[in-house]
Amino acid sequence: MFVLITYDVNTEDAAGRKRLRRVAKQCVNYGVRVQNSVFECVAEPAKILELKSKLMKEMDPKKDSLRFYYLGSQSKTKVEHLGAKETINVEEPLIF
Repeated sequence: MFVLITYDVNTEDAAGRKRLRRVAKQCVNYGVRVQNSVFECVAEPAKILELKSKLMKEMDPKKDSLRFYYLGSQSKTKVEHLGAKETINVEEPLIF
């Protein structure tokens, strides 16, 4: 399953900046950062639920927001990229 995860964490105080780092760290464990607060993830539904649970524990629902866009298996026809950053195919192995 291809899922786009976006988040907005209130960073007006030190606790918010700490939450932001923890949310980003969890997302990095499951997907690829494509913009500052946007990750593309390819995972089984159970793994996405696991990530969602971890993120919900990190966030403050009164100050922060998370969005999950479930794009399914036909993501190549649903995502168009224009501009500066090189596109990464998250379904292929990443070699650095």
